[in-house]
Amino acid sequence: MNQPLSLAQQEQAIKGFLPRVYLWMVTALLVTAVVAWNVAGSAAIQQLLFSNGWVVFGLFIAQIGLVIALSAAINKLSPPVAMLLFFGYAALTGVVFSSIFLVYTGTSIAATFVATAGMFGIMSIIGFTTGMDLTKVGNIAFMALIGIIVASLINFFLRSAALDWIISIVGVLVFVVLIARDTQKLKRMATQVDVNSEQGSRASIMGALMLYLDFINLFLFLLRLFGNRR
Repeated sequence: MNQPLSLAQQEQAIKGFLPRVYLWMVTALLVTAVVAWNVAGSAAIQQLLFSNGWVVFGLFIAQIGLVIALSAAINKLSPPVAMLLFFGYAALTGVVFSSIFLVYTGTSIAATFVATAGMFGIMSIIGFTTGMDLTKVGNIAFMALIGIIVASLINFFLRSAALDWIISIVGVLVFVVLIARDTQKLKRMATQVDVNSEQGSRASIMGALMLYLDFINLFLFLLRLFGNRR
């Protein structure tokens, strides 16, 4: 049976684990941004990708399939393969995200990204420093996320601007909570794995994916609320 870690050992484990998680997350965001910017800058690629609804649908399905495959197989993959899949997902997300440049102005996209980064940082600090157990509130937020997905599917047919506004507001609140909850979860995870082992490397990749998804979704909901359309 493993001996409980001392406070000094816990702090050392957290210092070795969390910076790696945030490094992978930030790198993935950079990959997404670079790919989105370059794809958006090519009218030919934009025409090829978004003039056909089936291509858009295929990209969406590929995104879902890749993130599910990575999450399901993470414990069976070597860290380099898991990392490759993670960055592949980030690049694919960048391809899909290039479409937002067709809808919103570049200035509002940049401003929303900065606002998202600020909110993400604040909630990460809260999740890291709070003594409150965020598990229950995180579970409530996750249930609300399921409700958002259902409501979004319904609104796909209703095309209600009011419902879309409500969904966006709730979406921001949900992911603000999830960022804090997931940061706290990763802080605890750091003391439960050997950060220098393959298990620790895989855990850091999954943690980065979790925070990356929180950031991306918060960004999208904020953009829907405050982005200036072309």
